[in-house]
Amino acid sequence: MKVFRPFALGVLLAAAFFFYTSHRFGPSASWLTSEPPRITEALAAPPLNNEEQNNVDVYKRVVPSVVNITSTVVSYDFFFGAQSQQGSGSGFVIDKEGHILTNYHVIDGARKLEVILENKKHYPATVIGADKSHDLAVIQIKAPNLQPVILGSSSGLQVGQNVLAIGNPFGIFNGTMTRGIVSSIRQVQEPDGTYIDEAIQTDAAINPGNSGGPLLNSHGEVIGINTMIASASGGSSGVGFAIPINAAKAVLNDLVQFGRVRRPTLGIRPLPMPMNRELAEQLKLPSDTGVLVMQVVPGSAAARAGIQGGNQRVYYGNYEIIIGGDLIVEIDGQQVKDTHDLAHIMNNHRSGDSVTIVYYHGKKRESARVQLDEAKSGSRT
Repeated sequence: MKVFRPFALGVLLAAAFFFYTSHRFGPSASWLTSEPPRITEALAAPPLNNEEQNNVDVYKRVVPSVVNITSTVVSYDFFFGAQSQQGSGSGFVIDKEGHILTNYHVIDGARKLEVILENKKHYPATVIGADKSHDLAVIQIKAPNLQPVILGSSSGLQVGQNVLAIGNPFGIFNGTMTRGIVSSIRQVQEPDGTYIDEAIQTDAAINPGNSGGPLLNSHGEVIGINTMIASASGGSSGVGFAIPINAAKAVLNDLVQFGRVRRPTLGIRPLPMPMNRELAEQLKLPSDTGVLVMQVVPGSAAARAGIQGGNQRVYYGNYEIIIGGDLIVEIDGQQVKDTHDLAHIMNNHRSGDSVTIVYYHGKKRESARVQLDEAKSGSRT
């Protein structure tokens, strides 16, 4: 009996341990059983709701038109040795002839351009036209069966409406789509100092490599060209901006036909500050808004319209200004409150366009129709 006493004690301890663990942890102690886990599975994938289905349809329809652009630039090291560096961006096909719209900064300084289509085929590209001040460029490839996008309109956009962005973030994730809304429409300054007039601000994620890709409305129409993101980290968790497509459509013909934008000018030097009531009262002007003309270029559009510059130099604060000139208040039915309005109107015209200018000569309201000149050296005014 003494021989079996240790054995019986061991069996008793094992039974006590089993009883304790079974009641302490219950049936969930799966390590004591060989039964498989009990999971709940869906019988089938649920149907897409209307918004999801529309997103899928837009993506399938537009992604064949979105391209990846690889640019090769030459830089020099400390010993002036040439080194090739590559950058990437996005763009989209706008016609069957292979014209592709993208950002100027995507192709700036490139010695070699290559376009990769959605079907992974590679094509060399050439620059057809570039406009640094609008951050726009048109390049071209020779490829069969291209599928152009549909260009929509950026006028009438409303804060809160849905937008979709398609591009190639970081140059490695081809054909990525993100979703967001129009957050604001306002003027913004790009890193190189140029301004985007009526830029579309969106919370749709835009990463490096998305530049030049399309911003779409819910119908799959292009309403903007994704251009930059304002972010402390440089990632997508920031504020994205797109160039309005109407600004691009206004210069497309010039870029394709002439390789540059024939930017218009009135040929004036305006007052370098906004007009206000105090200044208007001091200068005895008939309106407290408008653009006061300080100087007129001889033979320019403004000169042909009969607009006159000032004749007396005075100081206003720290500014030396020339007073006594005419006050432009309207162009083609659009009110001109300040130089920003004037620049906006000029951006929507090309050289050679005829416009009607309304201005005050003293207290007398005058109007004249004149053909705009072409600006020299990138001048806008």
